[in-house]
Amino acid sequence: MPEICRFLGIIIAMCYNDHAPPHFHARYGELEIRVEIETSKILSGHFPRRAQKLVLEWVEFHRDELLI
Repeated sequence: MPEICRFLGIIIAMCYNDHAPPHFHARYGELEIRVEIETSKILSGHFPRRAQKLVLEWVEFHRDELLI
């Protein structure tokens, strides 16, 4: 899966032709979450609260780019 961003130990990856709804994967150590781009809803997985907050802030800043 192509990595599109890396920050503070969090890796964001996304397959552009993946199944609906549009989402990306975030990894933090051995943990992984899937986040819906349009709503910032966590579709699956679990992160520590601080890492989850950082990912949700990141998607707010990059939503328009991710939906292209």
